[in-house]
Amino acid sequence: MRILIIGEGGRESALAAKLQKDSRVSHMFFANGNATTDAIGKNVHLSEIKELRDFAIKEKIDLTIVGPEAPLVAGLKDEFKKHDLKVFGPNQKVASLEGSKAFSKKFMQTYDIKTAKAVVFDSYPEAKEYVQNQQYPLVVKASGLAGGKGVVICETLEEAEATIHDFMIRRIYGDAGIRLVIEEYLEGFEASIIAFSNGEKIFPCIAAKDYKKVGNGDTGPNTGGMGSVAPSPEFTEVHYVDFENNILNPTVKGLKAEGFTFKGMIFFGLMITKNGTYLLEYNMRFGDPETQVLMALMENNLLDVINDCMNGKEIELKFKDEKAVCLVMCSGGYPRNMEVGFEITGEEKVRHSQLLYAGAIRKADKVVSNGGRVLNIVATGATYEDARKKVYEDASHVHFDYGFYREDIGKF
Repeated sequence: MRILIIGEGGRESALAAKLQKDSRVSHMFFANGNATTDAIGKNVHLSEIKELRDFAIKEKIDLTIVGPEAPLVAGLKDEFKKHDLKVFGPNQKVASLEGSKAFSKKFMQTYDIKTAKAVVFDSYPEAKEYVQNQQYPLVVKASGLAGGKGVVICETLEEAEATIHDFMIRRIYGDAGIRLVIEEYLEGFEASIIAFSNGEKIFPCIAAKDYKKVGNGDTGPNTGGMGSVAPSPEFTEVHYVDFENNILNPTVKGLKAEGFTFKGMIFFGLMITKNGTYLLEYNMRFGDPETQVLMALMENNLLDVINDCMNGKEIELKFKDEKAVCLVMCSGGYPRNMEVGFEITGEEKVRHSQLLYAGAIRKADKVVSNGGRVLNIVATGATYEDARKKVYEDASHVHFDYGFYREDIGKF
């Protein structure tokens, strides 16, 4: 098979590393890829949907896997389908469940999916007036895509007003913030459940834990993810039953009622409170950095799982009875003004873990940083502490100027 993977992060590296073990995969191409994918297959510098379509036709691509959300929201699946090109992912309409928080919140409310109470606003004065008489903390979300950074937990009225102004007037995330979802704050712990869809049923993976805040102890601004562990240490069977009854099953019912059948991934971002499990958001693709720990534990052949989903077959997901930890090493200044372009050294000293590049590219005989989340170090062990020790020992050998990482991934 000839496979095209769209994306350039650690998630795409993890998928590539899993797929390269399959003898049926003859060629892998990556748009735009990174230093890991460059060693596994061939990176191609393409971004526009029509460019990707033309490349897939020319190279006789058998299967395209989309990592990030933007191409799906922009309609890549719809364009590829016109040319009988297979894509593992939803069409543009279904991708709106991620691309528009307003759209997804309405879907949740329509189909009685357990979620936080929320109101959608297109008007700046109305949004500003609404927050005057609310309980705090309060959550303000940009409706559109903001790279995982368009959610602010506002502790005070002043912070809520400033956030609304930043999103709707200053447009710090462009058009993503001109429509807002303002919702009640839910207190608890988060969990991520990524699931495969075969067009009829949804098959969940084990739950993972993502560390979203940039600093130790969950401090500082939100990021795309500073690390992950699987299985989630806090997510119990009781929580899963609540998720299945009040989120998963109603989601399947809603997808069918709306005609939203698709073959691809659906990601449930959950908040578990003293009152049960709530849905925070849908993502319509593999998560990052959750995919890195799930691929490390998955016993199934990934290509078999994808092919079975594409063919509408039942699947049975199996995972090792181990723990996995993923540490994300970042550029100085991330998630704001970043320092990039620095040589990465010490890769050869990584002994106990898998090193997956993300925001890093090869230049001649060097690998240099070129993004916020530069690389991932992933390990498994009998316990979380076993996996942690491997990850942090190996991380101590890998260096680039101004690089940093959290020191408490896997400590909970």
